[in-house]
Amino acid sequence: MVPFERTWPYDIIMGDIYVSSCPFCDGENVLLPLRPEELKLIQEGKKRLLVFPCCYNQITVIDIDRDYLLADRALPGRK
Repeated sequence: MVPFERTWPYDIIMGDIYVSSCPFCDGENVLLPLRPEELKLIQEGKKRLLVFPCCYNQITVIDIDRDYLLADRALPGRK
């Protein structure tokens, strides 16, 4: 079972990957520095350091599905 506190929803809009809000600073509609081509590599097991451009906090994405990022640690916006 995937721990809910380590997940964060994302969307792909016109080839760009967004989160509706940043888990660290609550910035809205944050464009992530990820390309859709990288999602398959992450699904296959490659870890990816993700730096949120709004506040420069970082997580390591260890898995991803069609709706959620899975981080290596709990995210502050989840309880």
